Amino acid sequence: MRKIVLSLVALATLGVAGGEIKEVEVVSEPLATDNGKVSGQIRLFGISREMDLSAATNYTRDATAIGGFLKYESPAFYGLSFGVGFYTTNALSIDDAKTDYTKADPTLLGKDNDNYALLGEAYLQYTYGNTLIKVGRQKIDTPMAGSDDARMLPNLFEGALISNSDISDTTIILAHMTKFAQGTFGRAYTNGILAATSGYSAINARDNAGKFVKMGEYAIGADTDGVSVLGVTYAGVPNLKLQLWDYYAHDILNALYLQADYSVDMGVAKLLLAGQLIKEDNVGDKLLSTLGGNGEIDSLYWAIQAGVSLHGFTLTGAYSSMGDENSATDAAYANAIISPWGGMPAFTQGMVTRHQFLAGTDASKVSLTYDFNGLLGVDVKATGYYANFTMAANNGYTNGDATESGFDIIYNANKNLQLRLRANYADDFNVAATGATTSWDEYRVIVNYTF
Repeated sequence: MRKIVLSLVALATLGVAGGEIKEVEVVSEPLATDNGKVSGQIRLFGISREMDLSAATNYTRDATAIGGFLKYESPAFYGLSFGVGFYTTNALSIDDAKTDYTKADPTLLGKDNDNYALLGEAYLQYTYGNTLIKVGRQKIDTPMAGSDDARMLPNLFEGALISNSDISDTTIILAHMTKFAQGTFGRAYTNGILAATSGYSAINARDNAGKFVKMGEYAIGADTDGVSVLGVTYAGVPNLKLQLWDYYAHDILNALYLQADYSVDMGVAKLLLAGQLIKEDNVGDKLLSTLGGNGEIDSLYWAIQAGVSLHGFTLTGAYSSMGDENSATDAAYANAIISPWGGMPAFTQGMVTRHQFLAGTDASKVSLTYDFNGLLGVDVKATGYYANFTMAANNGYTNGDATESGFDIIYNANKNLQLRLRANYADDFNVAATGATTSWDEYRVIVNYTF
């Protein structure tokens, strides 16, 4: 297995010299005909994680998979069209004991590390003027509910979405989501507060990849009326973008998300400033109580970010705070940010470590990216980063502070082919009450061919 992973590393590093932390996709033109459009992506993914456990035997787990999606979009007939997208992931190399997660990585495949295929998109779409209506299974990306496409397959949704841009420089989005199909990355978690604050199910994130489950049942094991969303983006002021999103998870919680991004072009340099805020409160029947406690949540997260771009370099720093800590008698979610449907917009998240949403956490992150295009004339970016998480007592997961460093290298060979090499080094990701620590070094190699 190690030979396969290392050979993939060698493949990806041939001519590779750059990258970003954020997940990106190669953008290419779909094959368009009078009969509609066909698009898709083939993805090859290798991952290896070397665990460092202070109170147990160290181990290395890895896997390699191939898969992707194939999508068809029909031509419009008086504004009405439809789309279907098939998604699949298949093991190329995995330990024979594939459910032994000390040997086989769990994040590239489905339940029990089995291959799977899914009709992930199947929707009707109607467009009239500046209004778009889309109903059915679809890929959605918003701050607190999104695809989180960090491994083989993304999260997907079932519901209805309306988007309108009649007001100048303004887009208004209304949506109601009834079901959620977890992608493969969610299998990194099992359940509990870590999963719920990292984008996934508080009751079972390991066994739900590749199937559409009602929103409430997936998140907390309760049947609810889904999640209603209002989003407004405004870009009418030069260099300024404002976002407001509200998520009403019926009988669970309401999440308000605000973000502002501002840039200043100073000639030789560009200054970047941003802020974000998330406020969550319980609503209706307070069904977070299915996880224990009284179901009440009253949490606030805020963050600021500043950056400067100069001569191909971009230096960015961010700080976030969760405000109130939990008391010894509070449920772990009481002052945490719960995000069980793939939303992960935080400025201070690591590549893997997402502790910034646990109650009472103060987090910071610094990153440096270099774009080699100006120097070498090739589309290569390289990023290095460091994140620190100062943890509060009673957060429900860990008893000590955590850090994560890493790098991300992306080479866009052409409009279709992207090679990517990533690594993260998590220190004290978990600290047990006994003081025992969990850390690791992880490497990923990704090849994307998009058409």
